[in-house]
Amino acid sequence: MSEQSESQPDATTTPQRSRSGPLHFLDGLRFSIKGYRAALMHAEAFRQELVVFIAAVVIAVFIADNAMERAILIGVLFPVLIAELFNTAIETVVDRIGTEDHELSGRAKDLASAAVFTSIIAAVVIWALVLID
Repeated sequence: MSEQSESQPDATTTPQRSRSGPLHFLDGLRFSIKGYRAALMHAEAFRQELVVFIAAVVIAVFIADNAMERAILIGVLFPVLIAELFNTAIETVVDRIGTEDHELSGRAKDLASAAVFTSIIAAVVIWALVLID
């Protein structure tokens, strides 16, 4: 087994992984804020879903009978935003690789879109079940 020279960083000493503790947390927070900004600037679907999310949170606060219902109605909305962030990330990476039509690129985008749609269906079904009860 050969030793790696000090001039060659390994996969665990990349700039993103070189800090630890609170500094690592702050770096992650900064990267997350950059991600939200990018989604707001470049992803129309994320902006639309965020508006629906905010409106639904306000509605949930007023229509839920108790804290558990509010938690369920609001909690089921987060996966929609999460799925849309992943969808946008996948679309961005695929587009960086190439914008020409390719079966695998299309499949990756379609699968990510299906994840968003599934999370929306889940949210609608759960809202309906809670509100019907």
